[in-house]
Amino acid sequence: MVNRYRTEPLRGMAATNELQIATLIADLWRSVEVLPADIEHEEMCSGVHNVADPNYPVLARSLRARRENIGATIASLEVLTRSAPKAA
Repeated sequence: MVNRYRTEPLRGMAATNELQIATLIADLWRSVEVLPADIEHEEMCSGVHNVADPNYPVLARSLRARRENIGATIASLEVLTRSAPKAA
């Protein structure tokens, strides 16, 4: 049975998805660029800069984990876009 409701061909959908992923990657990079300033601010407020110190701020620790997680997400999205077939 033919799907009459499809508004664009599959190639167009692939190009749209690739553009959406590229936009998401750019947004995630902007988030990663802001996090070091937030981490530094928390460290300055608490006066503790050593991550191993038990008094290290919880927010700074969670922001560091967030930065690492976003970096891993970016890496996996970049691998996804490189391995996906290009839209013609």
